[in-house]
Amino acid sequence: MASDGDAVGVPVAIALGTNLGNRDSNLRSALTALGHRLDRLAVSSFYDTDPVGVGDQPRFLNAVATGWSTLAADALLNELLAIEARLGRTRPFPGAPRTVDLDLILYGNAVITTPRLTVPHPRFRERAFVLQPLAEIAGDWLDPMTGRSISDLLKQLALPGPNAVSGRGEGGTS
Repeated sequence: MASDGDAVGVPVAIALGTNLGNRDSNLRSALTALGHRLDRLAVSSFYDTDPVGVGDQPRFLNAVATGWSTLAADALLNELLAIEARLGRTRPFPGAPRTVDLDLILYGNAVITTPRLTVPHPRFRERAFVLQPLAEIAGDWLDPMTGRSISDLLKQLALPGPNAVSGRGEGGTS
């Protein structure tokens, strides 16, 4: 990958979550894989959260990573799905517990709606477990749908945020 000063491409934000196995190790493995695919990787703190919208499941460990990608959005989605598969993700039913979940939240200022991909992620504005870590590392990023900053979207959310459980992921920056 290029050095920080040579980064090209599109800024992206990816939400990470895990609720099976060694959650900390799962996130760190996913971040290592992302570090091989994105320039200027920045990683939020890890947050221990209740499951949201998936029924009775173990607690999640969540984080957000930002970086720069030279891949088209659909190709980046393919990379994220491949990382999930390599780290043991199965999909026996919608919302099943997972070793790792990687969601493309933002792809620059693009608005993308295809049968496979919707960016910005359609529910990220409702999820403190995405907004809080994203605001931590990219609070000024503007949501291309609303024109509001991530920090403003987090303030608007009337839910208590998740609790950080560790420092930034290994290799993360602010």
